[in-house]
Amino acid sequence: MKKYLALILALAMTMSLAACGQKTAPAASSTPAVSTPAASASQPAEEPEDDGVWSSTDENGNLKLDERDDIGKNGMVTTANVYATMAGLEVLEQGGNAIDAAIAISYALGVCEPNASGLGGGGFMTIHTADGENVVIDYREVAPMAQDAYTWLDESGEVKDNGNANHVGGLATGIPGAVAGMEYALEHYGSGKLTRQQIMQPAIDMATEGYKAGATLVGAINDYYDYMVTDYKTLGEYYLNADTMPYEIGDVITNPDLAATLQKIAEGGKDAFYTGEVAQAIIDTVASYGGVMTMEDLANYEPVIREPVTGTYRGYQIISTPPASSGGTHIVEVLNILENYDIGSMGVNTAETLHVWSEAMKACFADRSAYMADTAFATVPLKGLTSKDYAKTIFEKITDQSQDWNAGDPMPYEGNSTTAYSVADAQGNIVSVTQTIECFFGCKIAIPGYGFIMNDQLHDFDTDPESVNCLEGGKKPLSSMSPTIVLDEQGNAFMSVGSPGGLRIWPTVAQVISNVIDHGMSMQDAIDCARIYERGNADGICYESDGENPVTADVVSALEAQGHAVTDKGGWNLFFGGCQGILFTDDGIQGGADPRRDGKAIGF
Repeated sequence: MKKYLALILALAMTMSLAACGQKTAPAASSTPAVSTPAASASQPAEEPEDDGVWSSTDENGNLKLDERDDIGKNGMVTTANVYATMAGLEVLEQGGNAIDAAIAISYALGVCEPNASGLGGGGFMTIHTADGENVVIDYREVAPMAQDAYTWLDESGEVKDNGNANHVGGLATGIPGAVAGMEYALEHYGSGKLTRQQIMQPAIDMATEGYKAGATLVGAINDYYDYMVTDYKTLGEYYLNADTMPYEIGDVITNPDLAATLQKIAEGGKDAFYTGEVAQAIIDTVASYGGVMTMEDLANYEPVIREPVTGTYRGYQIISTPPASSGGTHIVEVLNILENYDIGSMGVNTAETLHVWSEAMKACFADRSAYMADTAFATVPLKGLTSKDYAKTIFEKITDQSQDWNAGDPMPYEGNSTTAYSVADAQGNIVSVTQTIECFFGCKIAIPGYGFIMNDQLHDFDTDPESVNCLEGGKKPLSSMSPTIVLDEQGNAFMSVGSPGGLRIWPTVAQVISNVIDHGMSMQDAIDCARIYERGNADGICYESDGENPVTADVVSALEAQGHAVTDKGGWNLFFGGCQGILFTDDGIQGGADPRRDGKAIGF
């Protein structure tokens, strides 16, 4: 960690999970992995002297609710883990651009936040370049070609392995896209000033020298401990200590196997991962857990370059992710509905405001179920769903009472023309990224000898073979990842925001955008503000009753009088994601990081 001392000094001078939420029982039978990790990977590094790295927790192990934000004149990095933030900052300080820094962060998060993302996963990168180009790099996983809509089902049509076949083990994992996505970003949008080795070096050093475990990772290890000591012991050999017990906050974790894998990629690029020994280890290990992925599946993976979903909200331009993510579409759709209200005068988290948010969310989720899927396999009415005229038809159906919503008909409006982090540089490049291995620790398969975890991204397919989002070979599962960039009325950079959290992602991002635009909040205040979530099920409005601008008892009573079911989630709940954002102001670039997770923003 000596590598970071200069960055730590800079931090000192400038100081100002969702994962799937439910723990699932381990699968009844799985074959042991084919080899074992390096012995040193399961042992903590020698306890170093205090390295001075900012901690997300206080002396009692509780997440800090302050010290998350920062302001910078020449750039900003905000991620879900301070070590990853420092990795991005290091690349910027070496002369790299925001895209270079985003790539460094992607690899670094796979080291220090392995429960949430890494080499075995995928995601979306939204880019706004200094010369005005807007693009989305879709490096979402795809289903192996040998799988289909009936892969997980038994003769009675139920999901095999007690409902776990699509979530745990070899049949739950898709072809990972992270390395291919980062390679494409580097080749096409990197500064050209730094080599791949320089960009990946912070992650390699971190995996070699170690990092201090944060509260989110420690919580995830405890939650999934049963897996690590039963059917998925390779995972435990990486993320349990030498006594096969969970690490504690502040313990140092190393992963020399992962460091060696990262070095292979630094030297050999994409081919070092998708062909050869790493690829063969993936195939052999996944097969040992019942998977059907092939070397051809890996070798044929390519990221998809997409035109972003765009819209406007009160004059600001929204730039976000298209399918196979539903997130950007529904951010635009829900904001189009809310634009018909004076949200600013209605107040923050009042009954009036939350009622219309709830109804708008339910309408969007109904449309999501009916229409959203990989556009290579389904016709998705994107223009209709993002049309202001279509949103007006939903607005006109909203009354002063809670109601059930069915999908609308966006077709007549077709002709009218989804861990998250953000980086901005001095040149005007902005990057918003959301990437994942799906549920914490993915499908629970760690690749022995190589140090990374495979995703359970196929979990995002519907198990109904008749669904528009059913499993098909080569298809991308529907996502909610929503890395979003907002430009002002003149087309200048205004905001970058993203969040993890599964289906809560796009509602979280939309609420943060509204908090800034409608309520004039700073980026950190917008992130801290208590959130709600509503998808039209029995839980009704899920809300935070503690924290900043909490939903009060009086507001809850008023919502119940309007027919809403309500569920109190307390305060600062990881259920609502872990948002990271950047806001451009006259006083500098504000960075905000979510206290619900381990995040930290650092400017320079």
